[in-house]
Formats: sequence, C-alpha cells, structure tokens
Amino acid sequence: MSIFGSKQALLAGAALAVLGAPIAFAAGNAQSAAPAPSQQASPAPSPSPTPPSATPAPSPAETAAPKGDGEEQGGGEASAPSASNARLPTLEELESLDTDELDELLGLKPKYDIPKAQRRETTRVGILDEAEGGLPAASLAKQPQALVRAALTGTQGRLVSRWGHIALRRALASRLAAPSGMSGVEFAGLRAQLLNRMGEFSAARAIAQDVDVDAWNTRLANAAVDSYIATGDIVGACPLAVLRGGYRDDAQWDALRSICSAYGGESGRARNELARMRNAQSRGDLEDIDVLLAQRYAGAAGLGNSTVTIEWDDVDELTPWRYGLAAALGMDIPDRLLDDAGPYYQRVSASLPSLPLALRVDGARRAAREGIFSSAALIDLYSQAYAAGGNEGSIGTDAAQLRTAYVDPDPAARVAAIRALWGDDAQIPYDRQVLTAYAAARIPAGDQFSGDAAPLIAAMLAAGLDLDAARWSDVVDEGDAGWGMLAVGLPNAKQPVSNNAIDSFSDNDSSTGRARTGLLVAGLAGLGRISSGTRNTWDRELGLELGRETAWSKAIGRAGAVRNAALVSLLMGLGMQGDDWSRMTPRHLYYIVSALRQSGLEAEARMIAAEAIARG
Repeated sequence: MSIFGSKQALLAGAALAVLGAPIAFAAGNAQSAAPAPSQQASPAPSPSPTPPSATPAPSPAETAAPKGDGEEQGGGEASAPSASNARLPTLEELESLDTDELDELLGLKPKYDIPKAQRRETTRVGILDEAEGGLPAASLAKQPQALVRAALTGTQGRLVSRWGHIALRRALASRLAAPSGMSGVEFAGLRAQLLNRMGEFSAARAIAQDVDVDAWNTRLANAAVDSYIATGDIVGACPLAVLRGGYRDDAQWDALRSICSAYGGESGRARNELARMRNAQSRGDLEDIDVLLAQRYAGAAGLGNSTVTIEWDDVDELTPWRYGLAAALGMDIPDRLLDDAGPYYQRVSASLPSLPLALRVDGARRAAREGIFSSAALIDLYSQAYAAGGNEGSIGTDAAQLRTAYVDPDPAARVAAIRALWGDDAQIPYDRQVLTAYAAARIPAGDQFSGDAAPLIAAMLAAGLDLDAARWSDVVDEGDAGWGMLAVGLPNAKQPVSNNAIDSFSDNDSSTGRARTGLLVAGLAGLGRISSGTRNTWDRELGLELGRETAWSKAIGRAGAVRNAALVSLLMGLGMQGDDWSRMTPRHLYYIVSALRQSGLEAEARMIAAEAIARG
C-alpha cells in the first residue's frame, strides 16, 4: 500500500508526462523505451535516454513472488499509466506534496542504496554458512514450496522444547537456497517472520539485512521493521523509509519516517510532520503517547524536542512501538504496564542494554527457558548484576550464590549454592538449571552428591554438556530419573536398554499416567536404543500409538530418511508447538527424535529426548 494513497496515480502519470514522453517518442527502438525488469516499479524513467542495462536491477527469477501468493513485491507500487493518459499536477496539488513525493515525481528518489558491483544475489540467503555450522545450502532447493511454506507459516513460534527451539533457529539462520517455485526474497521474509514469532529478533534482523533493501517485498519489509523496533534499532529502518517510503500507509509508519527525516538532516520537516500528527484529530492507531515518544526520539537528532515530557498516566497498555521507543530512550516504564505485559516484552527486554538490569534478568530467564539465551549469556547477565550492585536485592543475592557455585573451593559449598539457586519447588525452574549448567559440570561425581545427581544431570544436559554428565553413569541407580536422562542423552550407546530397566523407571515414575515413562520409551525408540519387542510391549501397555501415522509424521519421516536436516527441523517446529511439555505426546516425540537422528542431528535428538524426561 502506498503512502501517497489517492495521489499515486496522479504522481506516476504526471512523472511520465513530465519526463517520460520525450524519451518514449524519440527512441526509435521499441525495446529501449521499456523499463528494465526490477522488483520495484519505477515511477519515472531517467530523463536521459540511457539504455535499459544502465539501471541495475535484480533478475525476475530472484525477486518475483510465486504466483498465487498475493504478496506485493518491491513495495507493491501500482503500474504507472501511459503517458498519453497522464496529466500534470496543479499548483495546489504540487504544494500539498512532501519532499519524498516531490522526489518521486521528479525522478530524483534513489532506487537502491548499494552500488551495482556490491549488489547481492538472493539465490542463497542466510547468516550461517555451512562452514560455520549452518545446514547445507541446497537442503530445500528441490523441495515443494507449498510444504516449506506450510511449515514456516504454520509454526506460531513457541516450542515446548528449548533444544527444539535451538535446532529450528539454526535451520532458519542457515544460508539456504529457496525451495522450488519460491523467490529468495519471499523465503527470507517467511523465515524472518517466524524468527520474530520465536523471539529471535536479532536473527530476524540479520536475515533481512542479508537482502538489499530495494529488493524487499512487503513480507520481508514488515518483518524487518518489527525486528528493528524489538531490538531498539529504530533508525535501522531508515534505508527502507528512504527507498520504499510508500510501502505502508499507516500512522506508525509516518511517525517512523519522520524520525528518519530527523536523522537524515531534515529536522525542520520532521518537526513539522510530528507536530501536525500530534495536533491531528485522527491519527489512526496512534495515541498521543506514541507521537510524543517519536518526538522525543527524533529530538536526539537535534530536533530540539529532547525534553519532551512523557506522561504514562493515561496509557492503558503497552505496544511494541511504545516499548521499543521507550527502551531505546532508556525511559522508565510504569510497573502497572509491565505487570500486564505478555511474553513478547520479556523476550524483547532480555537483549536491550538500555533497560534496567532487573527487567533484563526477568526477560533473560524466559529467554533461557525457551532457548533464545544460552547458559553463557544468562551467566554473563548475572555477572553484570553482581558487578553493578554486589549482593544487594534478590538479583544480587542470586548473583552472589552463582559466584559461590563457581569459585568456592569446597564442592559441598558449591552444591549448597546451586541448591539455593534452584529453590524449594518440587519442580526446579528450568531456567535455573540452564543458569547452573556449568557449575554443575564442576561438581565431582560421587556418592557424596548422589541425592542431587538427577537435577545436576538435568542442568548439564540443558547446556549440552553430555560428556560431563556421563561421569555420573556409575553413580545413578538403574531406573531413577538421572539414569533415564543418561539413557537417552549420552552419545555412543553400546547396547539396547532392557525391558527390566524401563520397568524400574516406570515404578519410580510419579507423573500423571506415567507420562514420563511414555516419553522415555518414545525417546529410546526414536534413538534406536530399545529392541522392537520392548518398544511394542510398552507401546501396548501405555497406549502410545507410536506406529500411527499422519500426513505430518509421514513428511518428517521421509525427510529424515533422505537425511534432509533442514526440512526435518522445519517440520519438527511445526509438530513441537506449545507452551509446555504437557502439550507433547510420546508419538510426536518419537517421530521427531527418529527423524533428527536419521538426518544427522543425533546430538539435538538426544538433548530433546533428555529434556523431555527432565521437564515432562
């Protein structure tokens, strides 16, 4: 949708009438009068009779959306009317145009911000090359685009498994070729949108930035703007505002363009636009607080509004726009708004250095549970808290305990500190196990600490420290929780797990309906660590229905059989959605673990299976 609204046809037609007619009629070659193929429709040809090749443009194969997608490409500008039907604007119409509109009218608006020699192809898009740990580039190149699209759009973002989240993020960030029938730009947009839904805003921003701005379609542009706001990088959207200012027609986008004008040196224009927006009777979806925040942010560019007073008294709810701007400005947000805020704001706060540490730590705990934050990243944040305030407050107390868990020379004191961080709840918060993973790895394996073996093993496997966890194999008893996690979590299993061992685990299983036993059997079966007879026995006893197939199980099974790790990861995300492990069935776990193992992602398969026992 163009920001010009009803003016669009007028502008495009007038531009042709002013600049295009002489060229069209003077060029004797019909081909030379046609514009070069590009993703962004040009409002006017160049005033000089330059050959079509002089204007760099991506090939249609790289940028055009597949038919039937309904996705606007290159900003979705309407085709200009022919010169014969165009008319010149009146003086009043010219006076009503802003700077961007005049630039477009006169053909002065830039079409791209990267020189021709540095323009990037979209045949492969991503930030993680195979040599850097990414998945093979051609993994999805020959896959039907409908299947890939369904997996990407059908995954809403929240996965039950931390390790499932990590595996999916790796696939989405990999430098991949688009599936057959889908443009590279469209593929990038779908991935960036899903990364945003997962709370991986920095990764989504990086995916968008791997594509030249003038090649962005509406989907990728929207995903990029969302990621810029979520990461506090408000001016990161300014290249889009300059090149594709008309891709949206809403008040928030107008405010963002005004901010970009201020940082582009047009402070007067920005001041007038924001003042006019604030005084307007109708601002669409924007309220007074939204414009004030924009004025305050623009003021940092020398607009003179850096002292704008922000009042939250009449604000009833947070929005991503309000939170992103306020966070970027380092402003205090009322607790009453934060208390009612959803998970989105916790995920955002985890990585914003301008926010108070208390907010960041609270968000980082969620980020660690979900797989957004690593154990090391969470530890670093607590270290910052300790450096800033020592052991003051609840965060300082936790930071001091964490320090003790690492540096105290007495293993018993370190275990006591770890227990203090875990708390007294029967179910240890998973983020606390992620936090103490490396501290747990430093505890000597022995009978002295056998009572804490299971949670220590769970903590180590939360960070993928399987070799450290293996030291406890001789400490745990067959059939207890620690044994179950090691049975699926350790590499290089030498012999199948016996039926008697699973029976012992089942006897110790206090979960409702022996749900944890079902997850153990599913994990062992998916890893190929029990015989078919043992699998069938427990399948019947617990009613697991491991052999029942659906369209999804057939698809992920086929992807695993041909060792397509990227497609397996996407389909895994589709089948692993939910807020907690109660949403995961043993049957789904079996197909996921099996496909991951077959596709070469055995480490991820083992960690997911171990996590299921720890959290199920």
